[in-house]
Amino acid sequence: MARLLVYDNYEDRVYTYSSVNENDSMPYSTESTLLVREFRGQSGSPTLWTTTSAMEAWNLTRRRYGRGIHVGYAFRRIWEGGHGTRSQHYAGVSFDVGQTTTQAHRTEIFNAALRTGAWGYVEPLSLTPTWVHFDRRYGVPACSGTTSGYPTLRRGSRGCYVMILQDALSTLGYITGERIDGVFGVLTENALKGYQLRNWLTVDGICGCNSWAKISTSVLGIGRTATTID
Repeated sequence: MARLLVYDNYEDRVYTYSSVNENDSMPYSTESTLLVREFRGQSGSPTLWTTTSAMEAWNLTRRRYGRGIHVGYAFRRIWEGGHGTRSQHYAGVSFDVGQTTTQAHRTEIFNAALRTGAWGYVEPLSLTPTWVHFDRRYGVPACSGTTSGYPTLRRGSRGCYVMILQDALSTLGYITGERIDGVFGVLTENALKGYQLRNWLTVDGICGCNSWAKISTSVLGIGRTATTID
């Protein structure tokens, strides 16, 4: 069983599914083309998250490709690691697929994903020789000069990037609330200010480029701690 949070990009609202089975279809996915256990992959987290737009992009890709797509990696929590400090896997909007199929089929999957026009990024096959990567990143990256990374967050922000921030700060020992909810409220703001103060960052309660860089580097792959919330 898992707790699943889905951020609706259009309504700017987080929906909570309190208990979903591993063999249930992911919310907003169609025709059982993506199961909870496939989205989870190797993550041991009791709480998972994604967005409606990522699920819509998946549906379009699966429909265009016309066959099942093996998912190697999708969701991970930032303290579980396995990807870079700015990975979209930690936002639950990224997929690495096709590891068990042929290069010809990976090319078909790549073309199907690209032609949907629904993904924020489809990685060139020259960079992923044995898999296909696509993600539905959203927002303007806090760090200039890049198309990757996470957007600037402040009180009132909502979504999967807020979930990453709450996850990271709680794991580092700062109180953001009893559970991850994807809503940047006063507790998350105070936790961020506390982290900024202790790490020689501008104490403004805004998670911009410098704060993201420091936080993500500090928490990446360190594992669950006694203060990690779900």
